[in-house]
Amino acid sequence: MDWMLKDLADGVPHVRHIVVLSADGLRMAQYGAGTDAADRLAAACAGLQSLAAAVGHEFPYGDRRMRLVVIEMGGGFFYLMAAGARAYLAVLADEGVDAGLMGQRMRDLVARIGEHLSTPPRRAEQVV
Repeated sequence: MDWMLKDLADGVPHVRHIVVLSADGLRMAQYGAGTDAADRLAAACAGLQSLAAAVGHEFPYGDRRMRLVVIEMGGGFFYLMAAGARAYLAVLADEGVDAGLMGQRMRDLVARIGEHLSTPPRRAEQVV
């Protein structure tokens, strides 16, 4: 998966970090970030996708699933996209990023490898 994440970073100028994570905030893959930074980002994303799901309940006729969250802050942008069953793709990018290109490239990546990013739900008897 590393080369696909590198392809996203190389194809969109100003990308800083890319993390693939499970719904419960475990890092599955990363590019451009150290392990500690990727783990922190993955954990934060778990809370963010949960918050987005809660907001989704306010749309009674939708499927209530988060598809994309974009946060603009001083210094850059954060993108979180659903990338398969219980898996997400997160990207941090500098201010100069082309938002349209980023969204398109993230959707393309998810379409290519989304089924490989899915994580099964954890069951209580699996926890050690």
